[in-house]
Amino acid sequence: MSKKRRPRKLETRITIGIFLTLFSAMIIYLCIYVHNNEQVLMSNSYNSRQKILAKENLRGSIYDKYGEVLAYSENNGSTDVRIYPYKNLFSHVVGYHTKGKSGIESFANYYLINSNISLTEKAENDLKGVKNPGNSVYTTLDTNLQKIASDSLGMFKGAIVVSDVKTGAILAMVSKPDFDPSTVDEDWDKYLAMSDDNSVLLNRATQGQYPPGSTFKIITALEYIRENPDSYKNYRYTCNGRYTNGADINISCFHGSTHGEEDFFKSFAKSCNSSFANIGMSLDRDKFGKTLNELLYNEKLPLDINYNVSKLTVDGSLSDYDMSQISIGQGNATISPIQLNMITNAIANNGILMKPMLITEVVDANNMIIKEYKPEEYKRLLSEDEATVMKELMAEVVEKGTATKLQSEYYTAAGKTGSAEYNGNSLDSHAWFTGFAPVDDPKVSVTIIVEGVGTGGEYAVPIAKRIIDAYFGVY
Repeated sequence: MSKKRRPRKLETRITIGIFLTLFSAMIIYLCIYVHNNEQVLMSNSYNSRQKILAKENLRGSIYDKYGEVLAYSENNGSTDVRIYPYKNLFSHVVGYHTKGKSGIESFANYYLINSNISLTEKAENDLKGVKNPGNSVYTTLDTNLQKIASDSLGMFKGAIVVSDVKTGAILAMVSKPDFDPSTVDEDWDKYLAMSDDNSVLLNRATQGQYPPGSTFKIITALEYIRENPDSYKNYRYTCNGRYTNGADINISCFHGSTHGEEDFFKSFAKSCNSSFANIGMSLDRDKFGKTLNELLYNEKLPLDINYNVSKLTVDGSLSDYDMSQISIGQGNATISPIQLNMITNAIANNGILMKPMLITEVVDANNMIIKEYKPEEYKRLLSEDEATVMKELMAEVVEKGTATKLQSEYYTAAGKTGSAEYNGNSLDSHAWFTGFAPVDDPKVSVTIIVEGVGTGGEYAVPIAKRIIDAYFGVY
């Protein structure tokens, strides 16, 4: 009998061993997961720990890069009140702290609701019956640039992103229509009743998806350079104001403009739709799709703030008609202002994209640094040689093309305008501009969309000039 029982005992021990191993592995995995995702788990709206911390700590402040207060809390004896001194000015990027939170209030929530003062100080506060001061965050935002960008956009719908090319620091981020974050609770139902087009809660800078219009020619031009590295300078085209190919493809230059004899650089500077439709039809569609993915299409962006992914698939199955439209930034092509700004930054920074930054450091109530954020290289989007050619192309746009209103005696600039048709009506167009300055040593980039007003050269470029002038102290 004993001999027959031994195998069963062995099987039992093996089974127990397997379950113990699996259980141990699960515990280890859970510990690692909690450690690596502590901030996400803490900020989850279902985590009751937030309510406990809110009773113990007064939510920390948010500052701009120069120490201007963008958000702070006061306790009136019974409740905490969140105060936003600049009201609507930073509504989307700083965000709100109620109704699920948004912006910096959301992704920096873990730090703002915690307090890193000493245990002795916490004990003293407990005896006094006062809350512990929460940690505060310093951002990369520049209040002066934010105000100029917001004032320049005025009452128009749209978005502006201003960033530091070399560090990735976001200096300004404007989205309109905007809202007062201090009244979100009272106005919440009204906001929810708004249509998507009129939603004030949508951060158009990161979540808006727009037809890019001629700014997309940056991508088409890059692909043409990649496929024709030794011959792109030999490109020639005669523009008579229209490109036709078969019965279905009939593309006009903006307002029927005729550009005459063009090379590659003039086609880009004058934003010739006919020439770029011709260029687009010559491209390998599978390779073009690969380039799109390399330029952040169809993938997660290196952003902490909420955003929407720009999606566009180009491959060998794409029809000629769709390819002709996409090559000039129409058809199914869409992009967010923040993604276009990142592509612009990579070109300006010799092909390397720095990870966009919104926070520089977290400090406790005694101004001791808890965490620092340093500029971080995300990845190379294009080669240094490709970036050099793209800089030359974009400089021509300012020197001789559609963005001459950006010319200045104080700095050089480069960029690309766009007039993106929507609603299937050639008379309705969003005004785009994206660019950087100075050309030889880029420091600042600006990406702008003004909804439904007309051409980028007429509406977006003057806004860019006011912002870049302010950046360089030109008044």
